[in-house]
Amino acid sequence: MYGSYTGRSRTRKRVAGLRTTGTAAAVGAALLLAGCSGDGDGGDKDAAPTVSQQPKAKDPYWVNPEGNAARQVAAYTKDGDGEKAALIRKIAEQPVGEWISPDNAENQVRGVTEAAAAADRDALLVLYNIPHRDCGQFSKGGAADGNAYRSWLDGVAKGIGDRSATVILEPDALLHLVDGCTPQEFHEERYDLLKGAIQRLKQQPATKVYLDAGNAGWQSPDVLFQPLQRAGIADADGFSLNVSNFQTTAVSTEFGKKLSEKIGNKPFVIDTSRNGNGPYEGGDSAESWCNPPGRALGEAPTTQTGDERVDAYLWIKRPGESDGDCKGGPKAGAWWPEYALGLAGATK
Repeated sequence: MYGSYTGRSRTRKRVAGLRTTGTAAAVGAALLLAGCSGDGDGGDKDAAPTVSQQPKAKDPYWVNPEGNAARQVAAYTKDGDGEKAALIRKIAEQPVGEWISPDNAENQVRGVTEAAAAADRDALLVLYNIPHRDCGQFSKGGAADGNAYRSWLDGVAKGIGDRSATVILEPDALLHLVDGCTPQEFHEERYDLLKGAIQRLKQQPATKVYLDAGNAGWQSPDVLFQPLQRAGIADADGFSLNVSNFQTTAVSTEFGKKLSEKIGNKPFVIDTSRNGNGPYEGGDSAESWCNPPGRALGEAPTTQTGDERVDAYLWIKRPGESDGDCKGGPKAGAWWPEYALGLAGATK
């Protein structure tokens, strides 16, 4: 269904549900280091989360014990609802992306990366603060201007320091240049900001950067490789695909390989957080991106993909957080336990 869209399509709204409020889990990580609790979005604040890390050889990324899903597991367990707790545990025990909010970025990132390092794991960070973000849609916002963005980005880099981190850089920012959603007057600045962000982040000795390149349902790789080059992909470790979308892993892999061939065989990562049943094909296709029913968790996060071009399957979009106030959902980025239960329950 997505594949039939071209130009200024609804497909671009694949990240309409990304976190637009403060990164509660990232803040929770900083609080955790200080011996406090607190998340702000989900579960019972008096119920202590209990989740463990995945085997490092299979998945080196940090599982946040203070995340929404972990707190929801604790709350269901406290209430004696073992069935629901078991379903949400499918999410809680996997590493997910930590979305860095505009405020106090350096402290947020330091909290996450220090917590990850203490667990002998790598942090997975998502940066989503480009000026004129999301073309004024559900996740509108971003830094006030280019200078504000550079300052924010510098804080992120300082927060990472010399600790191990993987950064997913600005979902949809490049795609919205190509599809015409972002006004032409902002294009030159955005290319400059993306290129500069890659270069700044790569000054950190243990940081990997993947520049977002959209999803397999949007046009073809032929229209993306030149914009990727202009945005500095040569200096990045690779690119990311399918963030907050539902394209299958097989389709995403095929798309990614075609694109990779055009940009020096760069590797890529795939967001498999909600693609277990593929894209939604019923009802209003224009809203197939926003809390579509019947979706399922995809492959568990891992760096053992069996494909040398695919560096990792990652849960970049946080399963159980709303895409926006559609289909009965709360605001974009808010924890929605009913949707989380649906994703986990539909998983094969």
